[in-house]
Amino acid sequence: MPEEVSTISTGSLALTLGLGILLLILPRRYALAPMLIGGCYLTLGQALVIAGLHFYLIRILIFFALIRIVIRREIFYVKLNGIDKVFIGWMLAVTFLYLIFSGNYATLNERLGNLYNSIGIYFFARSLIWSFDDVVLTVKMLAIIILPLAMLFAVEHATGKNPFYVFGGVSEFSEIRDGRIRCQGPFRHPILAGTFGATVMPLFVGLWVYNARNRLLAIGGFLAATFIVFTASSGGPLMAYITGLVGLICWVFRYQMRAIRWGIVFLFMALTLYMKAPIWFVISHLSGLVGGGGWYRSALIDAAIRHFNEWWLIGTEYTAHWMPFSLATNPNMVDITNHFIAQGVNGGLLALLLFIWLIVKCFQATGKAIHNEESYSGQEQFMIWSLGCAVLCHVASFFSVSYFDQIIIFWYLNIALIATIAPHQNGVLDESEPKTGPGALQFST
Repeated sequence: MPEEVSTISTGSLALTLGLGILLLILPRRYALAPMLIGGCYLTLGQALVIAGLHFYLIRILIFFALIRIVIRREIFYVKLNGIDKVFIGWMLAVTFLYLIFSGNYATLNERLGNLYNSIGIYFFARSLIWSFDDVVLTVKMLAIIILPLAMLFAVEHATGKNPFYVFGGVSEFSEIRDGRIRCQGPFRHPILAGTFGATVMPLFVGLWVYNARNRLLAIGGFLAATFIVFTASSGGPLMAYITGLVGLICWVFRYQMRAIRWGIVFLFMALTLYMKAPIWFVISHLSGLVGGGGWYRSALIDAAIRHFNEWWLIGTEYTAHWMPFSLATNPNMVDITNHFIAQGVNGGLLALLLFIWLIVKCFQATGKAIHNEESYSGQEQFMIWSLGCAVLCHVASFFSVSYFDQIIIFWYLNIALIATIAPHQNGVLDESEPKTGPGALQFST
């Protein structure tokens, strides 16, 4: 997270504590709702700073969440599968690889804080989501929660003032670029606000197809997510949104996906031969259509490749010479507006490869699940397909922004939802485990 933080306001602290109490007392199936509400309505640019440690609002919520799943023993119902193991390996590499081999512990507190956020959010979701029905319920709760949020974005878009300013942690007046208001709501940046809308959109399309009784709610969630993308006025989220729509349309060609993937490979090969610049400068060309700082993002990829020898082994904490720009909050670093490059910078090639492997595992899980016709109906298969499309939206976003605020809640939630259905891939029930309740997770992999 960025270093600039403000003191937690009384209103934000009261709301956080209230959500924390709900996390403790709500029934399991609904206990995830306070975390989703916190992600959508808390301004996380606030922290209690005690002995140099930053206690962000999200970390306070995670504290309540961890207490709940330990006291209620819900964490012990999680049987680790391949996605979980890769997730843990990735987080350990990102957190500790550079610290151990460089001996530079200047960022220890920050890295441990990020590890706490990631592990806490992910395994809180894994502990509460036991079955496919829980996956559907989570999407329904998110659709309900996002509706008032879109209304607040409408207020910001109409007035140019952020209603969440009263809670602190965000600017009072909205950013304006090229005459367009860039709404951010409770998020730290308009790009992250738009990314949130783009990445949850496919889930509501999946909900619409899954059950006719949910269609009014699904339409509301879809329109709210779309409106948030529109009001953010950012090219990256718009490209992620379009990518998600293309992914949903590809459902029609789900049995020809191997051919489509090879077609994409050949397309990039052809572009490589045609373009005078490297292939990653396609991002710069696309920004001419949708807006945004595409040139910087292309140049950043180019710089990371040229300086591969500096970060591939364990990462690096000095990138200021990569680009003619550096962060005001950290003169040693350029603005890493690419989540893939951020993995390499933080944990070297190992962390980057584990991160990519995690994404591949998610796609594999959804692909195997939708071909498991014995376990899932057509509507259920499309709901699972929408989870994969949401991951695809995140992947598209990773080329334009590095996640650093509450957007991580929804990224880790997406992975956890897929990890829930992943043990069902082979359709083989482990007879030694109960077949109801927590046993919904107890499938052999």
